[in-house]
Amino acid sequence: MWSNFHTHNRYCDGKGPIKDYLNEALRAGMKYIGFSSHAHIPFPCQWCMKRDALPDYLQEIESLKPGFPTLEIYKGLEIDFIPGIIGPADYSSGLDYTIGSIHFVDSFEGHHWEIDSTAEVFREGLAAIFENNIRKAITRYYELTREMLSKSPPDVLGHLDKIKINSQDVFFEDSESWYRHEIEKTLKSIRQRNTVVEVNTRGLYRKLSASTYPSPWILERIYELQIPITLSSDAHHPEDLTQEFGPTVAMLRNIGYRYLSVLNQGIWKEMPLDEYGTDR
Repeated sequence: MWSNFHTHNRYCDGKGPIKDYLNEALRAGMKYIGFSSHAHIPFPCQWCMKRDALPDYLQEIESLKPGFPTLEIYKGLEIDFIPGIIGPADYSSGLDYTIGSIHFVDSFEGHHWEIDSTAEVFREGLAAIFENNIRKAITRYYELTREMLSKSPPDVLGHLDKIKINSQDVFFEDSESWYRHEIEKTLKSIRQRNTVVEVNTRGLYRKLSASTYPSPWILERIYELQIPITLSSDAHHPEDLTQEFGPTVAMLRNIGYRYLSVLNQGIWKEMPLDEYGTDR
């Protein structure tokens, strides 16, 4: 059976009501699903939850549970880490879990630099903040990831290497030794916190990335370090819930993975993984 704890709906930039995702989860034979709308950020953000929407969001999820008795349904948020502004620890109550992500790296001209926006926005921020030095920009991205893990740790780390989404346009190769060093430092920080790393398929099915977040070579190192992983699609439509799960599980099993972390009865548990998911 599949599980997915990274989903978005009408409360942020997802499409469709929560109930549509639950119906699709049943159709897909899922047993575990979590909702993780983008948490409110105290500056203009088109894809974030509105400031006063959180109580309604949590109440709606709770109210739908009785109608779906075969599903374990969990309340979460995807929360940005921006030093001095927001972090996963700011939402330590009222949720079943948190996903921590880095979407913004520093700022220029009074605007926070959104690293997974358009290629044009990426190039503007890279030039204004880092003088077109991609190494400095990516190093800062991973510094922020480690700072989040240290100061405001989430339950799940979202799309670890998402900064690669636009960086190919500026002649960056992830085989470079300095990049591998940043990854290694970050993975060691993850292991110290026992944070779950999500394997995110959204870049694949949207054709924005040639591989999952994180890349297979990073997943090989994660396996060696015995860091727990969970599988997600970062769904923004109900039909996204299990997109690319089959090929991704085949890749994970080829690396050696035989377990996935799943939120089961409110606790993250390692559950056996086969080509059809977990808990069969």
